This record gives sequence, structure tokens and C-alpha cells, in this order.
Amino acid sequence: MESQNDPSTTKPVPTKEENEENETEQSTDGKKKKEGGGKKSRGLKTPKGTRDYDPFQMSIREKVFSTITTCFKRHGAVTIETPIFELKETLTGKYGEDSKLIYDLQDQGGEICSLRYDLTVPFARYVAMNRIKQIKRYQIGRVYRRDNPVMNKGRYREFYQCDFDIAGEYDLMVPDAEAVKLITEILDALKVGNFKVKINHRKLLDGIFAICGVPEEKFRAICSAVDKLDKTPWEEVRKEMVEAKGLPEASADQIKSFVLLSGHPNELMKKLIDEKRCETNESAKRALHELGVLFEYVDCFGVLDKLQFDLSLARGLDYYTGVIYEAILTDPNQVGSIAGGGRYDNLVGVFGGQIPAVGFSIGVERVFTILEEKAKKSQDVRTTATDVMVASIDKGALKERMRICTELWNADIRAEFFHKENPKLPAQLAYADTNKIPFAVIFGQRELDQKTVNVKSLWKKEQETVPREKLTEVLKQKIAEFYASNNSGVSNNNN
Repeated sequence: MESQNDPSTTKPVPTKEENEENETEQSTDGKKKKEGGGKKSRGLKTPKGTRDYDPFQMSIREKVFSTITTCFKRHGAVTIETPIFELKETLTGKYGEDSKLIYDLQDQGGEICSLRYDLTVPFARYVAMNRIKQIKRYQIGRVYRRDNPVMNKGRYREFYQCDFDIAGEYDLMVPDAEAVKLITEILDALKVGNFKVKINHRKLLDGIFAICGVPEEKFRAICSAVDKLDKTPWEEVRKEMVEAKGLPEASADQIKSFVLLSGHPNELMKKLIDEKRCETNESAKRALHELGVLFEYVDCFGVLDKLQFDLSLARGLDYYTGVIYEAILTDPNQVGSIAGGGRYDNLVGVFGGQIPAVGFSIGVERVFTILEEKAKKSQDVRTTATDVMVASIDKGALKERMRICTELWNADIRAEFFHKENPKLPAQLAYADTNKIPFAVIFGQRELDQKTVNVKSLWKKEQETVPREKLTEVLKQKIAEFYASNNSGVSNNNN
């Protein structure tokens, strides 16, 4: 990364909160003015491969993170946090050809550091450093890559990953099967569309390369070439193998007969066993056995039909040692790969202590891209979590609105009031409508004298008068009914 300007000579920049306070106002018709008058300030932009997120986008992101976290916790995972930058030596040599995408930081006091490229290597360092023997963990955090960004397809230089990993000694393929099951669970919960989880085994690939006459020292280089088959025609991959990697043409052609095979797990497994194509290599035979066990367990979880056994799947990262998988969207015009992972039994050992591990990462930026487009079409996303708008009919009621809001907040009810001393009722209700607030508490001097309030269900266009002392009780019942009947994009959960 480029070195930063010296703070002592840099002009202070307004914080995001200060900008929002200056640029966003509540207008008298209840609507929020567009930030910056609808135009961006000339000369201001975010760095290449990064972006800001407005309230609409953040509402979607929060729901996605909540959905994924719920799935992680359902499987008993605990969470940790690691620094966004690590010692450079921690990261280098772990990502194969992708190591060139690591952001290096300027030397700060004798330690050479880099921004984290993913969450897996820092997790392995954490396990080794703390001498952990077993852990099922999840982590959600930002990572950084000097990649060529494709913003409309969810590819950025700064982005979030949602990781799940199981580290420790367990019986063969049991944690691997749970990881695969959890990927399908998350993607189903997010409703991103139809998908398949491609699956393969690194040792099967190594065995195939050996059968095809690839020297062992070229395994990783050829694996990297095979990994491009999801985006590149075979002819170009073959050319890279032969001309750039120095592989004999006969070996490349023999590899083709394997890596273009793909199908239902049981069917392709039967084909490989019946044809005895891997019988001469112990590594390949062992990998097929492990995959067979995995398919049996995944079938127990009821998701075998969501898998696709694909011999072209290679996963370019060097640390994978066993089963590998990648979830892809299969609907037309979708963004492709959306999750990936596998087994990495030696990565923790690089830092000290041989602890096997398996896990995956959800490509949430691509999920956001899909769900943002869906939300724009449906227009049903709430950008505020407010459930109640406290509104007054008569002038001079600001303090009473404050008192009612305080009562609702103390009862753990999400509420707002208009920040003007004497707003007109239509403006207050228009604000509630614009922000999709489902309920309004409305009162005037008559209601104050009678110790009552009007509770209006804005989503059902119904209104009733309730005693003042029953207000919080009635609202909680109505709010629960609202969330039971609506998928509003905001959870009935204040935590």
C-alpha cells in the first residue's frame, strides 16, 4: 500500500458523521433531502476498488451478516477477532501466485507488515500462537487485495469475508461434511438463487497429474493453470501448461481427459472406479476413498444433490491439502463463484503445532450485489429499524413527545419523534411513511386530558385509542404481529 501522508501536515477531514449531519436534513414534508443536493462534491472519491455504502445498502448488508451469523451459531461456532494487518512474514508464501496481490505497509518502527489477504492464514496463526487443540470458529471481517476490481460484479480491493473453520483432530470427513452442509444452509437462507457446490480433492488432482506424467515439482504450477478452467477455454489453459509451464503436450492432453469430467457425485465416482483410471496411484485412490465417505455423510445431511463432483476444480491457494469446494450460482447472468474452501492440514503447522483444519469463506460482496438488485426491484427494504413514530396534533407538545419516546425506549421499543418544536401532523406521518415505520402514536390536547393516545397501524391503515398506561403493552403486541406477518428487511431484534 502507498505510504500515508504525515498527519501533522495533513488538513483535517470531516468525519462521516459530521458530513452526514451537514448534508442530510429532515424537510418539512417528512422526506430526507438527498445528500449533497444529489451531486457528489467535485474532486472527492474513494480509492480504486473501494466504495461507500448508503443506508439502503447498509440495511441489506446488516441483514446478510445477521443471517450468516445465525447459521454459524446454529452449528455451535464461536467467534474471534484478529488484526487487519499481520507481520508480512506471516502472510508470504501461503497464497501461491496470488501472493503478489498482498498489500504491503510502510515500515512503522521496525516491523514490516501487510494488510491481511484473507481470514484463514491469520486464523492459523492464532491457533498456533495460542496452542489451541480444537475450535469451531467463525469470523466476519474486511480483507484487502491488490486485484483488478470489477465493481458491478462484487469484486473489490477492500471487502468482507465471512469464514467458518473447524480445527482439530476428528474422524475422517465428519467436519468436512458439516462445512459443506453449512454452505448450502447459508446460501438457501440468503435466497441468492439456484446454486451448486463444486467439489474435488487436492490429492486426487496430484494423483491425476502423476498419472499424466507431470513432474512433482510442477504440481502446483499445473494446478494453478487448471484452476482457470472456470473462466478460460481449455485451449488457452493447455497453451499455458505447455508454453509457460513447460509441460509436454502428451501430458497436457492426458490431463484434459480427466479435468473436463464433471457430474453428480455418485455417478462420477462410479465412473472413475469402474474405469479404474486412478488405480495406479495411491494418492488418487486415497482421495477417492475420502470423497466417497464425504458423499455418504453429505447425503445424511440431505444436500448431496446440491453437489457437483468436478475434476477441474483446483482452488489456487497453496495451503489446501485435501477436499476442496466452491459454490457457484447457476442462474443466467449471475456472478459465478460465491463461496469456497477446503481442508488445510498443514497451515497451522507452518506456525508451530500440527493441527488439521477445514473451512470455507462466503463471498458476501457478491451476495450484496445480487440482493441489492433484487431489493431495488421490490422496493421493500427498510433503511431504519424504527417501529414507532411519536406524533403530535397540536402545538407545544414537543416535551410530551419526548416523554413518550423515553417511555418507549425504556421499554426497548424502537421509536422516533420529529426534531421540530411544532411540526404539522401530515409532515410527521409523511416521514413515517417515507421510512416505512409501521406504527404511529398520535395525540393532541384532548388525548392528554383523557390520558389516552391513538395507536395507528400505518401498514394496515387502522387506528385505535388506548389508555396511556397500556401503551407499551399494546405496542409490543402489535409490533410482534407486524414482524410475524412481514418480511420487512429489519429484524425484530434490538441486539
